[in-house]
Amino acid sequence: MLTVDYDHLGLNAGDLVLDMGCGAGRHAYESFRRGARVVALDYSAGELKEVRDLFAALEHAGEAPSPGFAATVNGDALRLPFPDESFERVIASEVLEHIPDDDGAITELARVLKPGGTMAVTVPAWLSERICWALSDSYHAPIAAGGHVRIYTENELRTKLRRSGLSDGRSHLNHALHAPYWWLRCIVGPTDDQHPLVRAYHRLLVWDIAKAPRLTRTTEKLLNPVIGKSVVVYCQKPAYRTRPEYADDAA
Repeated sequence: MLTVDYDHLGLNAGDLVLDMGCGAGRHAYESFRRGARVVALDYSAGELKEVRDLFAALEHAGEAPSPGFAATVNGDALRLPFPDESFERVIASEVLEHIPDDDGAITELARVLKPGGTMAVTVPAWLSERICWALSDSYHAPIAAGGHVRIYTENELRTKLRRSGLSDGRSHLNHALHAPYWWLRCIVGPTDDQHPLVRAYHRLLVWDIAKAPRLTRTTEKLLNPVIGKSVVVYCQKPAYRTRPEYADDAA
């Protein structure tokens, strides 16, 4: 289940891509399948082992075209272990809402993005997330255990991205069918994934992901602008500009 639209990201085969806070690795895998050179970074060493195993399985199955390669890095979003301007594309999906110093993380992401490169940032959408917080305190707590520490408006996210020198662009909402699922989880208890209604809704979501039937795809497309679970903002790092005096000297 991808949140980022790769047409908007502008990914090309051979691009060096950072998936920061990769989690289970869904965007890292898709980038690898498209021939990108992928670095999947996460704070959890346990999740990275599974990501490495699936990278190996994709390569063994011939699903990773040349010139792609994949690597995993155990690291901290506030101290990315990469030189300045390393990556043509950066993805930060559903991670900033977990980081108390999100401005510091965005500054680091902007630092490692190459001039002219594109970044896709996704966070829980304001309305869907606000309902979850209202229904259950335990949905977003405790912070020490990796809970959500804030609810973003799209404008707030854009302001933070611009503050780090990025030029923000288009955006969209995604995963509307998942919003009611999480509202239901919040009502019965966020950790109760065995509740009959939760299990039934989960089966619906799995069926939708696996089969992508026209009915549910059309329904979600219509609902996304209203109750999309995630908001995605695409931004760019401005390319270097030739200073006028250099241009005169060259002439």
